Amino acid sequence: MRFAKYQGTGNDFVMVSDLEDSLELTPSLVRSLCDRRFGIGADGVIRVAPSSRAHFFMDYVNADGSPSEMCGNGIRCLGVFARAEGLTKEDIIDVDTRSGVKSVTVEGDRVRVDMGPPIFEPSAIPVTLEGAGSDALHSKLELDHEVYEAAVLSMGNPHAVLFVEDASSSPVTTLGPRLEEHTAFPNKANIEFAAVDSPDRITMRVWERGSRETLACGTGACAAAVAARLLRGTDAKVTVGLRGGDLEIEWAGSPADEQPVFMTGNAVEVFRGEVGS
Repeated sequence: MRFAKYQGTGNDFVMVSDLEDSLELTPSLVRSLCDRRFGIGADGVIRVAPSSRAHFFMDYVNADGSPSEMCGNGIRCLGVFARAEGLTKEDIIDVDTRSGVKSVTVEGDRVRVDMGPPIFEPSAIPVTLEGAGSDALHSKLELDHEVYEAAVLSMGNPHAVLFVEDASSSPVTTLGPRLEEHTAFPNKANIEFAAVDSPDRITMRVWERGSRETLACGTGACAAAVAARLLRGTDAKVTVGLRGGDLEIEWAGSPADEQPVFMTGNAVEVFRGEVGS
């Protein structure tokens, strides 16, 4: 099997072209490919498959073998990979995902993605909240008699954004996995620890559902930017600083004014290779 290793802001993926739709990304195959000691090493595997309503379908599976609805860094890598593989010559590529079709604009190794509008309805995120009329943006998650307030929303996949004073010292690897599997999240959730540095800059670390802590999360950066604009009054265009680099996020909407979120960042080939079937 031929593959290419790509990274977007440090979030890395094994990329496979399968326009014949002949490869099944089984959990065991994905786990072996993503193993950082005995495999290629990655946060997930992306299979570029055919779609009846877009140029391609992004079949994305997390490193633990669980499928995911959407991956912001991964879809940028798909755009650059598809052009490098000669699968398309288009600069604007429609990519079908498990959370709908996204428009990807490729300019060299910089990629801008229309991520669609954020989702605030609890049942659509999904998140289970106590009390009628509960507001997902002010969710209260209880663990061991401690209550954590989180802004919960979906960017095609569920996110819980916790605002902190210092992202670098946040309990990402201890609190993150426990909140990921909190009973409020029937499909688990990605957990962001975000610090608002200024009206146009956020610093963030992330615990990704199915992949542990990663150097970046594109949908997580979008969720943090949306939550910060609504709850902390940040600008419509912000830079989100992650451990793997910066992403530019733009959103001028509100819960009552549905507007798409735009994400811009890099996508870079690391190496190519071949593994036995």
